[in-house]
Amino acid sequence: QVQLVESAGGLVQSGGSLRLSCAASGRTFSIYAMGWFRQAPGKEREFVAAISWSGSNTYYADSVKGRFTISRDNAKNTVYLQMNSLKPEDTAVYYCAADRSSAWYPNRQSRDYWGQGTQVTVSS
Repeated sequence: QVQLVESAGGLVQSGGSLRLSCAASGRTFSIYAMGWFRQAPGKEREFVAAISWSGSNTYYADSVKGRFTISRDNAKNTVYLQMNSLKPEDTAVYYCAADRSSAWYPNRQSRDYWGQGTQVTVSS
């Protein structure tokens, strides 16, 4: 059983930066790839970024490329999302997800674990 807890969301001004964390607890010895998704009010959840177990492969949505960076520290069972040059349209609840796999499969229909989400609000 693995639980994911997101943190470090908050309110920032446009152009500012924020780093989200997703800490895993429980059976964290398992190999897993990690990803970030976000959902704004009235919109469907969308993919943001993902990283393989080794960290050698990363994936980003076009809307965040060049601004966001995903990384992980397996010793701490934590994945991070560094968000720079934030825009009001980045405002959403951000969720982390995990797959019990060494690789991230973009077309996979479901994910094995989900966090509860953390709110990110970017003011104009």
